Amino acid sequence: MPGALSVKSALLRLFPVRSGKLAGRTVRISPHAECWSTERLCLFPRAAFFKGRGTREDSLLDADKYENDPELEKIRKERNYSWMDIITICKDKLPNYEEKIKMFFEEHLHLDEEIRYILDGSGYFDVRDQEDRWIRISMEKGDMITLPAGIYHRFTLDEKNYVKAMRLFVGDPVWTPYNRPSDHLEARTQYLEFLAQSA
Repeated sequence: MPGALSVKSALLRLFPVRSGKLAGRTVRISPHAECWSTERLCLFPRAAFFKGRGTREDSLLDADKYENDPELEKIRKERNYSWMDIITICKDKLPNYEEKIKMFFEEHLHLDEEIRYILDGSGYFDVRDQEDRWIRISMEKGDMITLPAGIYHRFTLDEKNYVKAMRLFVGDPVWTPYNRPSDHLEARTQYLEFLAQSA
């Protein structure tokens, strides 16, 4: 089981920093990467991590006011996240809980970005580094993460067994997971090409 790391250390291990300055909290390795936060971590093609108010006073997103948060609306507009819903993952709220938890934990990829904004509770996203080793990203209230199309990943709850998250999508949602191995898919090929270019 991978050890939990902070998002910054996990993502910096995942990809080498090619440009930007860590001290100023701006790190970019792709011209397509964008993010909005004082944490400023942009280490996937068109992907980002946004640290919420729960950990930094000067952070921009506010999970307690997500229904009327102008920063969240700005992100949705700039990244064309037109579809949204809320999922609560716990035994009392999620139908077929045990089946869904097993499905979320199976290593898979998607053909589109996976965007999650944690409104309450906590959990982990596991991703692979360039040597195919697991990296565990701890997610808590106020955190938003975008995983790019083609990245193998999985999700699990922590010992609290509870998370409430906003799911965002460009256009109509397509939830199809492609379990590993799915290296033949174009999304995976494009993701690997990005990694090769950024090495």
